Amino acid sequence: MAAMVGRVCVTVTLLMCVLGGRALDLLRATSGNPASTPAVHCWCASYPNVTLCSWPEPPHSPPTHYVATYSERHNQSVTEPCHLIPPDSSSPALNSSSSVPSEQLWHCQLPTLKLLTDYIINVTAVYSGGSSSHLTSFMLEDIVKPDPPEDVRVSPNNIRDLFLQWSPPCTWANLDIFPLKYQIMYQWETRGTPKSVSLGPIESTKVELKKLTPGRTYLFQVCAMELLGLGKCSNWSSPVNVTIPRT
Repeated sequence: MAAMVGRVCVTVTLLMCVLGGRALDLLRATSGNPASTPAVHCWCASYPNVTLCSWPEPPHSPPTHYVATYSERHNQSVTEPCHLIPPDSSSPALNSSSSVPSEQLWHCQLPTLKLLTDYIINVTAVYSGGSSSHLTSFMLEDIVKPDPPEDVRVSPNNIRDLFLQWSPPCTWANLDIFPLKYQIMYQWETRGTPKSVSLGPIESTKVELKKLTPGRTYLFQVCAMELLGLGKCSNWSSPVNVTIPRT
């Protein structure tokens, strides 16, 4: 839906409402330059204490400043500011690796949120000639996404067997209260055709892989997920390559 207000084009797009607490766009309202509407992505890298939202800086836009606020969906009259973190900041809050490093990203950090509660975050870009806002609703449990496991390593067990080990992400602060489970993927090529196997979920940080093929090179990766299945699995860890020696 579009309308002219003075000499400024105002566009309001109504999107789907919240279903089951999923993170969904609610309303995108633009006055002036629609290309500057922030595309906001939120995730919780350490349940329930570390929640970040991010959006890319528009590459060809006039200078902007941002206003970010959040509220409980059923109590929208009470809003709180979301702490803004500009691109290239050295803030320790950005230890999470879920951001895309190739983009100039703005972030805002939300303090400890209530469990099982719908929230709305409103990010408004203000620029010469207008402003644009992006509203997103989410429930904390739906946006849980740990950082990838760390220090993935392999060690030989015998000629054809390996131990694969890793460490939990250091950003997951409450491992004793909210344990993680893990998924393993290993890949190889057979006559130029990629092959892969997925294992898990498993709750330990060590697994034995048996009867691997001598002379074949394998690539191993691990992802982490909250034990009860909240949210999503992390991004895959950095790959580790190993070639099984020939007998």
